[in-house]
Formats: sequence, structure tokens, C-alpha cells
Amino acid sequence: MIENFDTIYQKKIVVAMSGGVDSSVTAALLQRQGAQVQGVFMALAQPDLAEQLRWVRSVAAFLKIPLTVVDLAEPFRREVVDYFCAGYFAGKTPNPCMVCNRTIKFGRLLDEAVKSLGAEFFATGHYARTSGDRATGYRLLKGLDPKKDQSYFLGLLTQAQLGRLCFPLGCFRKEAVYGLAAEFGLTFRQTAESQDVCFLKNQQVPEFLAAHSPGQARPGPMLTLQGRELGRHGGIHQYTVGQRRGLGLPDATPWYVAGLDPGQNAVLLGKEADLWQQEALLPEVHWQSGQPPALPRVCEVKIRSRQPVCQAEIAGHADGVVRLTFSEPQRAVTPGQFAVFYEGEVVIGCGEIAK
Repeated sequence: MIENFDTIYQKKIVVAMSGGVDSSVTAALLQRQGAQVQGVFMALAQPDLAEQLRWVRSVAAFLKIPLTVVDLAEPFRREVVDYFCAGYFAGKTPNPCMVCNRTIKFGRLLDEAVKSLGAEFFATGHYARTSGDRATGYRLLKGLDPKKDQSYFLGLLTQAQLGRLCFPLGCFRKEAVYGLAAEFGLTFRQTAESQDVCFLKNQQVPEFLAAHSPGQARPGPMLTLQGRELGRHGGIHQYTVGQRRGLGLPDATPWYVAGLDPGQNAVLLGKEADLWQQEALLPEVHWQSGQPPALPRVCEVKIRSRQPVCQAEIAGHADGVVRLTFSEPQRAVTPGQFAVFYEGEVVIGCGEIAK
């Protein structure tokens, strides 16, 4: 059963399509439920654009639905790729999917679907769910498949965005989605499971940064947390907190990247014990209800998309900064990543980790 979808039957729904199984089944499922479905494809100057567009067009033709191509390559470069590169050169490990979902996919593309295509709702193949209404407020919930849940990446969405969205796959497990694809007779583009950074393709982060932002790499020292220099690095953008490989520093026990100091242009080194932290600071927090709750409060937190939730207290700090205090120390808490807060299945907010 599709949760909370009775109000969208017979409505016009624009579906973001990629040619893959998830978006294809989303379109077919909504069509079967009686919605007036139209496809939209987001062109981002991806390396395999022609092949991807060919698959999208074939799915749209099979389902007999119209398809519109929206060129968002330039705003995607400015708002997502440039953010990604700037974050790494500033000593962070950014999460471009969070920003893309807020500003591009559920920002510019959603606006295009509503204003130009007349959509009443906008659907994607994300494994997440929504509930609520305008009077009580909209809520973002985890997808029912814990292995595929993508609510983490949607933590920056606003009430206005959530009010237009539907996620038909949120109540399905991945295996069931493949079964639906077979039932519908869909032929879809076979791809690997989505990676966090779609525009990297087969490139590693340092390779992509060197091509996109040439000349920005600055060599510097590799320092222990006590300030002793153990070596030199070719640029802090090549490192992330918790990294062990590629340091080239043999010792009785392994060295890890314990932090990055852009002020000194230094890679800070520590041992395994130095990677565990009890606290994290978030300079700005986005609350999905639109209003900050009473603090302090205890909730569950994810500090990376693939890490399990942990319990933490959210409390106010100086100058509007929010402090997270974990019930148990967490490994490799990384500036630039997002901490997403949950109460049960519901996402209540998130913020970028600064320290």
C-alpha cells in the first residue's frame, strides 16, 4: 500500500526520471493508480548524458507518457559542484547530495514541474515517505526498507517542498521494486547502486578536484596532534577524517587523519583512540517543521549516511550554535558532513558538522 496517497489520485504528477528501475517503477506505479503522469529528465552535463537520455525516452515511450528535458547543468555546477570543490579545499568532507536535493532536484526542478508543467505533485524514486498536511505540517519519514532508506539525504527539505512531494517506493523493499518492474514489463537502465557523489563517475575525489579546480592544491605539513611534523602532503583536499590509507607513515600502530587545519594548511595525525569524539558543533540547524523545538532534547542522530543512528542530546550553545553530545563516543566525526536528527521514523532536522 502507498502511504497517504489517496489525495493524489487523478492529479497531475511529474516524475523525475533517470531511466533506472526506481524512477521507472515510480512512474508506472502512479500511472496504474490513476494519476496523470508526466516525466521530466534533469540534464546536468553528465558524461553519459546521451545514453541516460536514451533510456529515459524509451521508458517514457513504453508508458506512453510525455517527457520534458530540463537543462540544469549551469546551476548544478554553481550550486553543487562548486560547493563540493570549495568544501574539500577548505578542509571539509562535503555532502553534495544534501545540497542538490534542496536547491536543484527539489528546488529548481520542482519549481519547473509546478510552474511550467502544471504539476500538482512531484514524485521521485527515493526510498522515503511523507505524511501530514498543510494544517498540521508535513513530515519526512524513513523508508520501510532499512537497507535502502534515503531520508538522510532529504534532511534539508522545507515544508513547502515536502507539501508537493510523494515517494511511492517508500513503502517497498528493493526486491519488491524489481518484482514490480517485471510485472509492468519495464526495461530499464542497469546501473550500480547509487553512489553518494553521482558526478564523480569513475574518478576519485582528488582526480576530480585537480581537473575541476586546477592550481588550488597547496602542499603543507602533516602534524601530530602535539605539533610534531611527520611528513608533507600535496593538499588537504586529498584527505578526510578517519583516513588511514595513503599516509605513507609506518609506525608500530597505524596513523589516521584526525583532523584538517586549513589555517595551517595541515593534515593532523592521530591514533585510533584520537578518532573518537563525544561532541560535535553545528553552526546552523534546519528544522523540518520550520520552527526550532525546545532544547535540550534527546533524539537519534546519523552523522553519515551509511552509519547507524546513535543517541545524542541536542542543546543550544553560544551564538546560536547547536551542540550535539553523544551518549557514546562516535568515530571520525567529520566537518562538512551532516548530522540528521530522528525521533523514531521521523526526520526532525539536520545541520552541517563544523567541529
